[in-house]
Amino acid sequence: MSSTYEYPRPALAVDAVVFGLDDEDLKVLLIRRDLEPFRDRWALPGGFVRIEESLEQAVRRELQEETGIAQVFLEQLYTFGAVDRDPRERVVAVAYYALVKLSDHRIKAATDARDAAWFAVSEARGLAFDHERILAVALERLKNKVRYQPIGFELLPPQFTLSQLQRLYETILEQPLDKRNFRKKILGMDFLVALDEVQKDVAHRAARLYRFDRKKYQQLQKHGFNFEI
Repeated sequence: MSSTYEYPRPALAVDAVVFGLDDEDLKVLLIRRDLEPFRDRWALPGGFVRIEESLEQAVRRELQEETGIAQVFLEQLYTFGAVDRDPRERVVAVAYYALVKLSDHRIKAATDARDAAWFAVSEARGLAFDHERILAVALERLKNKVRYQPIGFELLPPQFTLSQLQRLYETILEQPLDKRNFRKKILGMDFLVALDEVQKDVAHRAARLYRFDRKKYQQLQKHGFNFEI
């Protein structure tokens, strides 16, 4: 026997905070809405969950449909359910955050997004719905998590210098780090592989390149290793 419920049912949506890093800033991917409400306003990518979808399937579909981005590191962030967060109806949104290498993705707006673009996080203001709050929560999560998990490597190219790695942490944490201490600590963790290659086409002295050895990190984890910056 099937069961039915007479209670009102709020709509369910997903939103994605997609972070990227360039030579200047930590970036967030925004879309310009082509539909009401908040038409022409910038917002986070997202939309309503279809009845046959899981939450992760929905957010990955919306990302690909609205921005062209696929195959990214994705993690559930928080559920936002303020009664008045959407002027159309009661909408509960499950937010995710994603980390991408900017060079790996060409963004392209589609479906109900008029445009898609990268913004410096500090310049992402006046967003639709409660998306500024969602962005703030995602940024706080990122700042905390990069200290105890090596998720920051998701923002770097496969081969990088120690200066690029240090700058990544300084940009996200918004504070300077002592160069000598940082290098001693990160190299002492023993999951970076020094390559027989150096930077190319740079005006300064070319620095050695490294890569993150994910398998080595996973092996260290099994033996009780704790990552900490």
